[in-house]
Amino acid sequence: MTYSEIIIMRISSICRQRGIAYNKLASMSGLNQSTIDNIVRGVTKDPRIQTLHRIAIGMNMTLAEFLDFKELNEFSFVK
Repeated sequence: MTYSEIIIMRISSICRQRGIAYNKLASMSGLNQSTIDNIVRGVTKDPRIQTLHRIAIGMNMTLAEFLDFKELNEFSFVK
């Protein structure tokens, strides 16, 4: 699994659990709908930390909480 796929999975999972549509997430995060769409469609492969931080805040989470999950914790950038 790639880094991009892991981030997509995290955003999708939280949105599903909370019943949040992507357009609502964009609004809650203060981001453009296209920014969220590009991330979840895999167009944006490496979203900036500022963008992830805004998504986390929109989901009422800290950035640390948003990024603290098994798949990302086990991911290795070294190949």
